[in-house]
Amino acid sequence: MTLALPQLSRRSLLALSCAGIAALALPMSAPAQDAADANSMVVDDVLAYLGVLPAAIVRGHPSSHSEGTMHGGVPEGRNQYHLVLALFDATTGARIEAARVSVKLMELGHIGNTRLNLEPMLIAGTVTWGAFAELPSRQALELSFDVILPGRAKGIVFPFTYTPTGD
Repeated sequence: MTLALPQLSRRSLLALSCAGIAALALPMSAPAQDAADANSMVVDDVLAYLGVLPAAIVRGHPSSHSEGTMHGGVPEGRNQYHLVLALFDATTGARIEAARVSVKLMELGHIGNTRLNLEPMLIAGTVTWGAFAELPSRQALELSFDVILPGRAKGIVFPFTYTPTGD
Protein backbone atom coordinates (compact mmCIF):
# COMPACT_ATOMS: atom_id res chain seq x y z
CA MET A 1 0.00 0.00 0.00
CA THR A 2 1.41 3.40 -0.97
CA LEU A 3 0.44 6.51 0.97
CA ALA A 4 -0.17 9.78 -0.86
CA LEU A 5 1.71 12.19 1.37
CA PRO A 6 1.64 15.96 0.87
CA GLN A 7 4.99 17.48 -0.12
CA LEU A 8 5.65 20.72 1.77
CA SER A 9 6.91 23.88 0.09
CA ARG A 10 10.05 25.81 1.01
CA ARG A 11 7.86 28.38 2.79
CA SER A 12 6.31 25.72 5.02
CA LEU A 13 9.64 23.99 5.60
CA LEU A 14 11.07 27.31 6.76
CA ALA A 15 8.02 27.91 8.94
CA LEU A 16 8.30 24.42 10.45
CA SER A 17 12.00 24.98 11.14
CA CYS A 18 11.27 28.31 12.81
CA ALA A 19 8.44 26.71 14.78
CA GLY A 20 10.81 24.00 15.97
CA ILE A 21 13.25 26.60 17.20
CA ALA A 22 10.44 28.60 18.79
CA ALA A 23 9.06 25.48 20.43
CA LEU A 24 12.22 25.25 22.49
CA ALA A 25 11.28 28.53 24.14
CA LEU A 26 7.62 27.63 24.79
CA PRO A 27 6.57 26.65 28.32
CA MET A 28 6.33 22.91 27.83
CA SER A 29 7.32 19.99 30.01
CA ALA A 30 7.16 16.23 29.76
CA PRO A 31 7.26 13.76 32.64
CA ALA A 32 9.97 11.10 32.60
CA GLN A 33 11.70 12.91 29.80
CA ASP A 34 14.97 11.42 28.60
CA ALA A 35 15.74 13.92 25.84
CA ALA A 36 17.48 17.27 26.28
CA ASP A 37 14.51 19.58 25.65
CA ALA A 38 10.82 19.81 26.46
CA ASN A 39 9.51 19.15 22.96
CA SER A 40 11.08 15.70 22.72
CA MET A 41 11.11 12.52 24.77
CA VAL A 42 12.16 8.90 24.61
CA VAL A 43 9.73 6.13 25.56
CA ASP A 44 10.41 2.42 24.92
CA ASP A 45 13.45 3.22 22.75
CA VAL A 46 11.44 5.55 20.48
CA LEU A 47 12.36 9.24 20.29
CA ALA A 48 9.47 11.63 19.56
CA TYR A 49 9.77 15.29 18.57
CA LEU A 50 6.70 17.48 18.97
CA GLY A 51 6.02 20.59 16.91
CA VAL A 52 3.08 22.92 17.58
CA LEU A 53 2.66 25.86 15.22
CA PRO A 54 -0.17 28.21 14.29
CA ALA A 55 -2.36 26.86 11.49
CA ALA A 56 -2.20 30.31 9.87
CA ILE A 57 1.33 29.46 8.66
CA VAL A 58 -0.19 26.89 6.30
CA ARG A 59 -3.37 28.86 5.55
CA GLY A 60 -1.76 30.99 2.80
CA HIS A 61 -1.62 28.10 0.31
CA PRO A 62 -4.35 27.79 -2.33
CA SER A 63 -6.75 24.87 -1.92
CA SER A 64 -5.26 23.29 -5.06
CA HIS A 65 -1.87 23.03 -3.30
CA SER A 66 -1.21 19.85 -1.28
CA GLU A 67 -0.62 21.91 1.87
CA GLY A 68 -3.91 23.75 1.41
CA THR A 69 -5.81 20.45 1.56
CA MET A 70 -3.76 18.37 3.99
CA HIS A 71 -5.68 17.01 6.99
CA GLY A 72 -8.95 18.07 5.34
CA GLY A 73 -7.89 21.69 4.85
CA VAL A 74 -6.66 24.40 7.16
CA PRO A 75 -9.32 25.36 9.72
CA GLU A 76 -10.42 28.96 10.14
CA GLY A 77 -10.63 30.77 13.42
CA ARG A 78 -8.52 31.60 16.42
CA ASN A 79 -6.51 29.10 18.44
CA GLN A 80 -6.05 26.72 15.49
CA TYR A 81 -2.73 24.88 15.52
CA HIS A 82 -0.89 22.28 13.46
CA LEU A 83 0.41 19.43 15.62
CA VAL A 84 3.40 17.59 14.15
CA LEU A 85 5.10 14.48 15.56
CA ALA A 86 8.33 12.98 14.20
CA LEU A 87 9.48 9.54 15.37
CA PHE A 88 12.95 7.97 15.49
CA ASP A 89 14.57 4.79 16.76
CA ALA A 90 16.35 6.14 19.87
CA THR A 91 19.21 3.65 19.56
CA THR A 92 20.06 3.96 15.86
CA GLY A 93 18.64 7.40 15.07
CA ALA A 94 16.75 5.95 12.09
CA ARG A 95 13.50 7.73 11.27
CA ILE A 96 10.36 5.67 11.84
CA GLU A 97 8.10 5.95 8.81
CA ALA A 98 5.42 3.35 9.52
CA ALA A 99 3.07 3.93 12.44
CA ARG A 100 -0.48 4.77 13.44
CA VAL A 101 -0.54 7.94 15.52
CA SER A 102 -3.35 9.60 17.46
CA VAL A 103 -3.44 12.26 20.14
CA LYS A 104 -5.71 12.81 23.11
CA LEU A 105 -6.09 16.51 24.00
CA MET A 106 -7.15 17.25 27.54
CA GLU A 107 -7.10 20.51 29.51
CA LEU A 108 -5.22 19.96 32.74
CA GLY A 109 -7.59 19.81 35.69
CA HIS A 110 -10.66 19.17 33.51
CA ILE A 111 -12.69 16.08 32.72
CA GLY A 112 -13.16 15.04 29.12
CA ASN A 113 -10.89 14.99 26.11
CA THR A 114 -10.72 15.13 22.35
CA ARG A 115 -9.03 12.40 20.31
CA LEU A 116 -7.60 13.08 16.86
CA ASN A 117 -5.92 10.78 14.37
CA LEU A 118 -2.71 12.21 12.93
CA GLU A 119 -2.07 11.69 9.23
CA PRO A 120 1.30 10.86 7.72
CA MET A 121 2.82 13.69 5.67
CA LEU A 122 6.06 14.18 3.79
CA ILE A 123 8.39 16.94 5.03
CA ALA A 124 11.76 17.31 3.28
CA GLY A 125 11.44 13.78 1.91
CA THR A 126 10.73 12.19 5.31
CA VAL A 127 7.52 11.07 7.01
CA THR A 128 6.04 12.86 10.01
CA TRP A 129 2.47 12.83 11.35
CA GLY A 130 0.20 15.82 11.70
CA ALA A 131 -3.27 17.14 12.44
CA PHE A 132 -4.96 20.48 12.96
CA ALA A 133 -6.42 21.11 16.41
CA GLU A 134 -8.11 23.92 18.27
CA LEU A 135 -6.12 24.58 21.44
CA PRO A 136 -7.76 26.85 24.00
CA SER A 137 -5.86 30.08 24.47
CA ARG A 138 -3.49 30.02 27.44
CA GLN A 139 -4.88 26.77 28.89
CA ALA A 140 -2.35 24.08 29.85
CA LEU A 141 -3.05 20.90 27.91
CA GLU A 142 -1.94 17.33 28.04
CA LEU A 143 -1.16 16.15 24.52
CA SER A 144 -0.98 12.39 24.95
CA PHE A 145 0.21 10.80 21.69
CA ASP A 146 -0.56 7.11 21.13
CA VAL A 147 1.81 5.46 18.68
CA ILE A 148 1.31 1.96 17.31
CA LEU A 149 4.32 0.55 15.48
CA PRO A 150 4.21 -2.52 13.21
CA GLY A 151 5.60 -5.62 14.93
CA ARG A 152 5.15 -4.29 18.48
CA ALA A 153 2.72 -5.99 20.84
CA LYS A 154 1.66 -2.78 22.59
CA GLY A 155 1.39 0.90 21.77
CA ILE A 156 3.63 3.66 23.08
CA VAL A 157 2.31 6.76 24.85
CA PHE A 158 4.12 10.12 24.68
CA PRO A 159 2.57 12.46 27.33
CA PHE A 160 3.54 16.05 26.51
CA THR A 161 2.26 19.06 28.44
CA TYR A 162 1.75 22.21 26.38
CA THR A 163 0.51 25.74 27.06
CA PRO A 164 -0.40 27.80 23.97
CA THR A 165 0.87 31.37 23.90
CA GLY A 166 -2.55 32.63 22.70
CA ASP A 167 -3.35 35.12 19.97
